[in-house]
Amino acid sequence: MIFFFLVQCPKIDLEMKKMQSKPYASLIGCLMYATICTRPYIAFIVGMLGRFQANPGEAHWVTAKKVLRYLQRTKSYMLVYGRSNSLELIRYTDSDLAGDVDEGGYILMLNGGAVSWKSAKQTVIATSTMEAEFVACFEGMKQAAWLKIFLTDLKVVNT
Repeated sequence: MIFFFLVQCPKIDLEMKKMQSKPYASLIGCLMYATICTRPYIAFIVGMLGRFQANPGEAHWVTAKKVLRYLQRTKSYMLVYGRSNSLELIRYTDSDLAGDVDEGGYILMLNGGAVSWKSAKQTVIATSTMEAEFVACFEGMKQAAWLKIFLTDLKVVNT
């Protein structure tokens, strides 16, 4: 997918000047805010679009506007947290052995609602499947351990 976006970068001065008049970086910043605050599931596309702030093309601009239109159509959707007598923290991680060097990450869900997530470019190339899974699991577990301590300090859960 990254190759597709690279091909769409402007190559001549006329295309670059045309894109300079568009508030691309501002739009990406707004989308990042939405990702962090309410829409974790758009993190992948926002991250991909954010990589081209130095040299965005018309296709990047059009794609970013499509994300805005999607957010407009789904503004009544919201994260919903389940209600129960006990809190259940579930962690999902994603990794790959050198096959997907673009993305990896985790999501922590508390009673069915996302409370912490990360989607980022992989910084380490693992030499085995086991190592790739260990790295992803470790990153997710660091956040889960912190979240458990945080919830305990808030006296939301008993230890």
